[in-house]
Amino acid sequence: MEYRALGRAGLEVSVLSQGGAAIGQQYGPVSVAEVAACVHAAVDAGVNLIDTSAYYGKGKSEEILGEVLAGGWRERVVLCTKAGRLDRAVFDFTPAGMRACLEGSLRRLRTDHVDILLAHDIEFADDPDRVFTDTAAVLHQLKKEGKTRFVGMSCYPLGLLRQAVERCDLDVVISYCHYTLQNTRLVTELRPAAEARGVGVLNASPLAMGLLSRHGPPPWHPAPPAVKAACAAAVELCRARGVDPEVLALQFCVAEQRIPSTITGTAKPDELAANLRALREPTDRGTLDEVARVLEPVKDHVWPSGKWAG
Repeated sequence: MEYRALGRAGLEVSVLSQGGAAIGQQYGPVSVAEVAACVHAAVDAGVNLIDTSAYYGKGKSEEILGEVLAGGWRERVVLCTKAGRLDRAVFDFTPAGMRACLEGSLRRLRTDHVDILLAHDIEFADDPDRVFTDTAAVLHQLKKEGKTRFVGMSCYPLGLLRQAVERCDLDVVISYCHYTLQNTRLVTELRPAAEARGVGVLNASPLAMGLLSRHGPPPWHPAPPAVKAACAAAVELCRARGVDPEVLALQFCVAEQRIPSTITGTAKPDELAANLRALREPTDRGTLDEVARVLEPVKDHVWPSGKWAG
């Protein structure tokens, strides 16, 4: 397993990280036994960062992780969780709300602190400026209290996340769907500002929330039709060439040295095995080039998210 520095945080993180959305049953049922086998195998393989949220399964992801990380596994990982988003349309970024959310997370995770705490999906805040002041202040206070070692924020719009980096003295941010086979804006639009301030950047959703998977995106996926069609064509091309599109997509992300770690939402051992295979096997450069040509008409296309209109 390769490890890279996560900004100024002083952390060395594995290039592949474990995401907690699927553990929270976001993509279908998964048993505690399956999660335990997956997480333990990942840690044994060298994965040392696990990212979850109070939002995933309304706490179910944290609850299951608390169970499977008992018995010494917690001490082997950098544990990240996110607060402020409680349900699909329920958000509370107030200082009291953030503090209460974290306390619930700590109980479910069976720990007295997390390593990284993020304000989750800040583009849904009614007033982003309050996130940059009040929410940021409580994050730093929780850090002083020892409830978390590092603090940060996450969201989809890169312009808003860049403002958070520039204004909030953060340690870490998570961006999703912005470094994939279809979209590489993360390294051009966010990475320079983060690097200038020593902020670590984690890349989530290398499959663009299912766009680049064999199963395809969920019905609610917000990408425009042209992006969905191009990604489907890219997946079909991979199939025709005998290449696993999920493996190719992850290989593309991990190859970017400016990204410390890519978070994948695995919950079952067979999914983890495919991800680990991506780290071992050589990239099919010919297919990668063909996929790039197929996706060129929708290169770096994005979609709206949340209330931020910047």
